[in-house]
Amino acid sequence: MEFIQINISKHKEYVIPFRRDSFIVSFGSDKDFGDENKYLDWLQKQIKKNPKGFVLVVDNEEPIGQLELTIKEYKGKEIGYVHLYYLIPEKRGMGLGSLLHEYAIEFFKNNKVSEYHLRVSPTNKQAISFYTKNGMKQIKTEMDGKVVRMSGNI
Repeated sequence: MEFIQINISKHKEYVIPFRRDSFIVSFGSDKDFGDENKYLDWLQKQIKKNPKGFVLVVDNEEPIGQLELTIKEYKGKEIGYVHLYYLIPEKRGMGLGSLLHEYAIEFFKNNKVSEYHLRVSPTNKQAISFYTKNGMKQIKTEMDGKVVRMSGNI
């Protein structure tokens, strides 16, 4: 398994469906996914700022997942932020999420942050269990209870 930097012109056929599926898994629908072109514009800007934070997970030359990681400010402090951990359905439950998590932790260490956050749907029990198992704690709900913010230490 390897992590390769997302190139939108080469990987568009993967990044949009992967991100869209993450909405379905998290919220039961992709109705809040929004405009694909706005997502691609956002992705392009983020890749310029953090190229190693936006990667496809590739196994035997086939994309099987995606990571979106940034460094941002939260309450006056720089933190790591996970926008997306994603694996295709047939690769879930095989322990591969741990490899994505290890990549994320290394990315955050290399960017010298000691804390990282993400937001997750409160109904996505499998994801919450994975994050908790990896040492994250729930901090608060956001977006009128639609998501839970979790934090972890590096």
